[in-house]
Amino acid sequence: MEFPEMMLIEDFDNNSYFYEYQEDEPSQSHISVAHGISLTLCSMAFLLGVPGNAIVIWFMGFKWDKSVSTLWFLNLAIADFIFVLFLPLYITYVAMGFHWPFGKWLCKINSFIALLNMFASVFFLTFISLDRYLRLVHPVSSNKHRTLRNTHILSVIIWISAAIIGAPALYFRDITTIHNFTICYNNFHPHDKDLILIRHNIFIWVRFVCGYLFPLLTMVLCYSFLILKVKRRTMLTSSRLFWTILAVIVAFFVCWTPYHVFTVLEISAHHNVHLHDLLVSGIPISTGLAFINSCLNPILYVLISKKFQTRVRATISEALKLAVWEVSRSGTVSEQLRNSDGNHVAGQYCETTQ
Repeated sequence: MEFPEMMLIEDFDNNSYFYEYQEDEPSQSHISVAHGISLTLCSMAFLLGVPGNAIVIWFMGFKWDKSVSTLWFLNLAIADFIFVLFLPLYITYVAMGFHWPFGKWLCKINSFIALLNMFASVFFLTFISLDRYLRLVHPVSSNKHRTLRNTHILSVIIWISAAIIGAPALYFRDITTIHNFTICYNNFHPHDKDLILIRHNIFIWVRFVCGYLFPLLTMVLCYSFLILKVKRRTMLTSSRLFWTILAVIVAFFVCWTPYHVFTVLEISAHHNVHLHDLLVSGIPISTGLAFINSCLNPILYVLISKKFQTRVRATISEALKLAVWEVSRSGTVSEQLRNSDGNHVAGQYCETTQ
């Protein structure tokens, strides 16, 4: 089997760092600590993200009345839920020493789903920021266009846009076997190094601009203008609104900045040995950190809200009351049936003794 002179090892679905192919089996002992940290972060994201986003989906989608805000949060929770739901595949991949046992098509589908929901999550965060800004700063014009129908349309556009950006994974993702290790990677071209670098650069810059730079600038501008507006209304910066806004920006910045910084640095990895060594440790840790954002969103955007907590408690209380009522009713019916059966048997006994 022929291998390109330069192979790509994947550390998430769209991150790659270069290494020169050698005849000896590659050793990964020097990156075990970095990948151990990454696996820990990914496991936390999965264990917290699945139930956290599932709770949001349950309440927003099935228990509460539909509104513009609930639709935004519902779509965000769906994006994050699907995103973390596929994490066990990545966790298994890394835990097995970058051996992909799931086949070519699942390699493609898993990468596409991960990219689709990563971008959808970031886009929904951006539109939630815009919605908050327009609703509080321009309430009159916002009320004219802030409808359920328009929100549904924008949600569909966001999902389609995320699917378009993630679609190249369905074409470029491939698997290959090296020393009995099957890797899932971006096969930009089997032999042409120049074409590999061009496609790789385009892939990274599109992801950086669309998935980080534009959303981050939008959120910073929206919340900056919103804070200025709040100050003009003589509201203290110690209010819950201010700290919620600050937590949202900090969480996005902390979780996603290392990930995208390392992907941009990755462009120069093929001719910088020292940078390559940095990426070997930096990419897995930053990838795990980026995953954490998907389990923080329910907390920062929804669960931190007093209104949400009140409605959750009310819903749980209603559910408990209903459960108790059904149990008590079931007990009453059972007693009635037993009494009825007892009376019926007693009647039969009386008839036979007469």
